[in-house]
Amino acid sequence: MNSTLNITTTDFNVFVFYGTLRKHINKVKIALIFTRRKMTGFFMNILAFIAQYLLERTAKVSLRMVGWSLVSNLPLTQKFLLVGAPHTSNWDFPIALLMMAGLGLRLRWIGKDSLFRGIKGPFMRGLGGIPVERGARKNFVGQIVDLYNSRDEMVITIAPEGTRKYVDHWKTGFYHIAVKAKVPVALGFLDYEKKSCGVGGYFTPSGNQEADLKILQDFYEEKTGKFPRQENKIRFLSKKN
Repeated sequence: MNSTLNITTTDFNVFVFYGTLRKHINKVKIALIFTRRKMTGFFMNILAFIAQYLLERTAKVSLRMVGWSLVSNLPLTQKFLLVGAPHTSNWDFPIALLMMAGLGLRLRWIGKDSLFRGIKGPFMRGLGGIPVERGARKNFVGQIVDLYNSRDEMVITIAPEGTRKYVDHWKTGFYHIAVKAKVPVALGFLDYEKKSCGVGGYFTPSGNQEADLKILQDFYEEKTGKFPRQENKIRFLSKKN
């Protein structure tokens, strides 16, 4: 017995309508997925903004509670190098953390790559650490310059003294990074005598070390560390030394 499938015009129109409806439903589903993702991103951005605001307010209040004032004279750019001085005590770190949070900045620092190996790697990066490979073809300065050139936003904090103990000069790595990356140098400070901290100004290095060094000397001359006897001389060693 032969069976014949008879499709009338009405049936055909129903099939066409169903196919068209499915097509539009799929479009709506895709649109809803993208909308949900956008809304999720939107709400996440709001939450991040609220969290950042609360962190800044908490840090500012905490500083005021311990008698410190916060100075905010930041560069008008999202990329700069933050110098931190004078550095004479372990107490500098917690105060600097509050200072950075109060300024709305994330503390980013540089460490040798061995500090980031194994299970401590994610922890160190979470604290703002940036690994630098020792013995690489590119030296320390070159690696950080490449990092600046690859980012739209980047603030790295460097203590040019390199130690809490007294030394008779500043290391020049930060200066060469700023010159080659063409970023401003922000003048971060902790003044224990006046109980004031923050960023007191900035300048764009000219490449003239003597002139730029004078800017640094004039600014930090009146800043006092926790242990003044351990404050370092603000000078660069000549290449002959």
